[in-house]
Amino acid sequence: MKKFLVIQTASIGDVILATALCEKLHAYYPDSQIDMVIKKGYESLFAGHPFIKNVFAWDKKTKKYRHLFSILKQIRAERYDLIVNVQRYAATGLLTTFGKAKATAGFNKNPFSCFFTYKAKHEIGVRGLHEVDRNQRLIAHLTDDKAVRPGLYPGEAVFEKVNIYKSERYICVAPCSLWFTKQFPEGRWVQFLKLVPDDLKVYLLGGKDDAELCDRIIANVPGKRIESLAGKLNLLESAALMKDAAMNYVCDSSPMHLASSQNAPTTAIFCSTVTDFGFGPLSEDSAVVEENRNLKCRPCGLHGYKQCPEGHFNCANFIEIKELTDRL
Repeated sequence: MKKFLVIQTASIGDVILATALCEKLHAYYPDSQIDMVIKKGYESLFAGHPFIKNVFAWDKKTKKYRHLFSILKQIRAERYDLIVNVQRYAATGLLTTFGKAKATAGFNKNPFSCFFTYKAKHEIGVRGLHEVDRNQRLIAHLTDDKAVRPGLYPGEAVFEKVNIYKSERYICVAPCSLWFTKQFPEGRWVQFLKLVPDDLKVYLLGGKDDAELCDRIIANVPGKRIESLAGKLNLLESAALMKDAAMNYVCDSSPMHLASSQNAPTTAIFCSTVTDFGFGPLSEDSAVVEENRNLKCRPCGLHGYKQCPEGHFNCANFIEIKELTDRL
């Protein structure tokens, strides 16, 4: 086995978790070439990566299928020994099936799975089964059945850029999520931050679209040393900052997986979703904070909603702030 391709074109968090496969393949085949197919826009995650060679970025927004077939042409030219597809959709199944690899692996729910050399059962909702464990099934025949943590590699220049924020003890808070029901409410973040000790600096992390919410949070916590870095750091820079934080507070969203990629201390707040879906934190020092009243409406969906289907959002409102402060 000399050449591998891993396909994951979903969200940032899914891409980060798929790097666990690359970590395991590299451990077993250290001299092999490992490439990835991802969604366009996430290429910066792999800048300067020590063993992922080629990153094919699929542009899904403009001329989607023309770009898909362009990537297929590049894949076919590489003649991979194994293509590993962790997705269940036809487009990536096409890349896998027609990529001219010696062998292919994917999940049984992919429409093209009948053509795969190796198939694994895809299960969600199995207690204790993480996404990295699900994915590991696809290469267990070449390695072993034990999954490893995902890994990203901010380079020296990246760490140098964020070192200016590390002159004192600090925590990172990533308050946002794409989904309303996966995001700890703004007012609850304010409650928590008012209780953060004065000797701790707080950095709020997120993208440009999160900057307004971060600014509102800061405005409602006067007298605390809180700085918004939303939109000012890229993904690798955020990971490098999280690596040395005293604690990272995140929702069930991509910053949680960034923290896992650095084995950084993590407190993950789960509102409408649950860890049994397979997307909890993986750092050695990690904890999940969630409501403890066993709401019958929770979980209400795999990905979250734009508003609480029941209208009360108690899965977030019933979370005890003390559970967050206990992790400081």
